[in-house]
Amino acid sequence: MINFVEELSWRGMIQDIMPGTEEKLLEGPQAAYVGIDPTADSLHIGHLVSVMILKHFQRCGHKPFALVGGATGMIGDPSMKSAERNLLDEETLSHNVECIKKQLSRFLDFDSDAPNKAELVNNYDWMKDYTFINFIRDIGKHITVNYMMAKDSVKKRLSRDSSEGMSFTEFSYQLMQGYDFYWLWKNKGCVLQLGGSDQWGNITTGTELIRRMDGGSAFALTCPLIRKADGTKFGKTEKGNIWLDPERTSPYEFYQFWLNVADDDAESYIKIFTMLPKETIDALIAEHREDPGQRKLQKVLAREVTVMCHGQKEYDKAVEASQILFGKATSEALRALDERTFLAVFSGVPSVDIRKADLPMGILDLLAVASDIYPSKGEARKAIQGGGFSLNKDKVLDIDYSVSESDIIDGKYILAQKGKKNYYIINVL
Repeated sequence: MINFVEELSWRGMIQDIMPGTEEKLLEGPQAAYVGIDPTADSLHIGHLVSVMILKHFQRCGHKPFALVGGATGMIGDPSMKSAERNLLDEETLSHNVECIKKQLSRFLDFDSDAPNKAELVNNYDWMKDYTFINFIRDIGKHITVNYMMAKDSVKKRLSRDSSEGMSFTEFSYQLMQGYDFYWLWKNKGCVLQLGGSDQWGNITTGTELIRRMDGGSAFALTCPLIRKADGTKFGKTEKGNIWLDPERTSPYEFYQFWLNVADDDAESYIKIFTMLPKETIDALIAEHREDPGQRKLQKVLAREVTVMCHGQKEYDKAVEASQILFGKATSEALRALDERTFLAVFSGVPSVDIRKADLPMGILDLLAVASDIYPSKGEARKAIQGGGFSLNKDKVLDIDYSVSESDIIDGKYILAQKGKKNYYIINVL
């Protein structure tokens, strides 16, 4: 067996750890879980840290459980939140749970015959028939209000200037999460709960509940909340979250996110978000520091995470799409892009509109009359004759070239390129 705590330590993935955790894991294969609230029908890269911890846990010979909070997701975790979450209905939560199941299977082995194959559980299954009276009699009596009020997640929420305060619904969240740990400890043999550092209070409520109800021992380990080197929130862009669902965030956009991280971030992210061994990572970091301009670290990081999340084929397509904008690429490669990736590659590029009914149209008229890509036909003629203009990545050298429907990509677009870096999208309406 691989030492799980040692593995996470050199990767910078441990914030808090309960005494005795490492020793317990070294006794032999153990079971642990991470909880995920199904507040959306996709995970985003903010979830990836916890998922990677489970992946390492399984690789180290232990049995991982992924708990999807169908019940607790109906309440919402108050930890580090300034306002109460919107409560989701059962139908929405059920849909979200199914989608998350599929995504987790890319990271964890759920289907083999291995004794440590992963399991996915839903706390709705053991909470749906638990009456309120029985819950507060059986569980609530073991944890005092004083104990719950002392948790940082509760104190920080109550200390904020807010006329709304904190509802009993949210206040009860840590008790429900604590009961999840107790249920999994008793029924599935889970001795350890893993999560982000903002979950420490909720996790230790579970260990306390196990101790008070059955006199048992359980353990806790949390990872740091990931921040960018400049202190801003990890995983957010101007467009919002970076999702694992390719319909929400295309594999190209996903790849570009990792490719463009700062140097300092790349050094920490490659430890956290890849399975590469320490020797390989140390060598990559040393190589990168010698020549940061090559961005070797970012390229390897982007490759590893994109392949892990979307597969080799989507990674290859993302790299090819990047070459279209930044390198030498063919018209065939451009036409092979799906519309979503095409628009992502050329996001922010100026666009002009023409009517399909006006085609065919002379190239000079297209560039200087139907559009303002060039200020005059003379300028357009000069650029074409000098080899400085391309249509759909093909050089246009004939000033009498006629633009026709055969030049349209996806039935909607024509790509014009002035020089090496100036692109225009011509929308054909």
